[in-house]
Amino acid sequence: MVELQVVLPDESATMPPERLVELAVAAEELGYGTAWLPDHILPPGEFGSEYGGVYEPLVTIGYLAARTTRIRFGTSVMILPLRNPYVVAKQAATLHRLSGERVVLGVGVGWTEPEFAAVGAPFRERGRRTDDSLEIIRGLFDGEDRGGVFEPKPRAPLPIMIGGDSAPALRRVARFGDEWQGLGLDSSSFRAAVAKIRAQTDRHVKVGRRLHWSGAASELDAVVRQGTELTEVGADSLAVSFGDHNRTLDRMTRFRDAFGLAVE
Repeated sequence: MVELQVVLPDESATMPPERLVELAVAAEELGYGTAWLPDHILPPGEFGSEYGGVYEPLVTIGYLAARTTRIRFGTSVMILPLRNPYVVAKQAATLHRLSGERVVLGVGVGWTEPEFAAVGAPFRERGRRTDDSLEIIRGLFDGEDRGGVFEPKPRAPLPIMIGGDSAPALRRVARFGDEWQGLGLDSSSFRAAVAKIRAQTDRHVKVGRRLHWSGAASELDAVVRQGTELTEVGADSLAVSFGDHNRTLDRMTRFRDAFGLAVE
């Protein structure tokens, strides 16, 4: 059975922080398996539909994990080349231990050149820096000696999720990823991307796709149909964003019910 996931709304600076708690608890009760949080540090425009991540995702995960018991939490996606990989590994491993092994470290290379400039990171080196950082993080998680003592080492696997559809992203998934989240792919393109990943690694990689439903009743059937088609070609998970935080709970419930009927 495909795992339904939710992308929590974190695009409004005026949203009450408790709203994220309410939605995380509701997602757990509704049977969603994972809740994702977006990431931007200094975007060139206002937070909103294009830029999410008002609340820093790893800090927020710590807060939400303390208020839930079963649902996993992940970053979708953390812009890894903007950060120190040793600090990211320490933060993620700490959260994994404190949450009862419920963290997924989702990463990507980023796409907003002005944001890189704002924090003093080289935009054109972001792919190489991401690969180098993933090698460091994976090594620390696996107990490699990196010149110092790394704790807390994960007692249970701490999955790394790679986001993106480009050829370098798929190679990165095959090399480092435990999970993959595609974006704007139809079922045929999704199946082809999964085949490319499988051809490059013998490790099992959990594959999924991001969907969006803004709440329009006329769109619900189409989004459910799209999710069903992706499931039929091998998607293990569907991560759905629902837009407006004031309406996310209602939309989470309606989508879960509609999708459940469609796949019965």
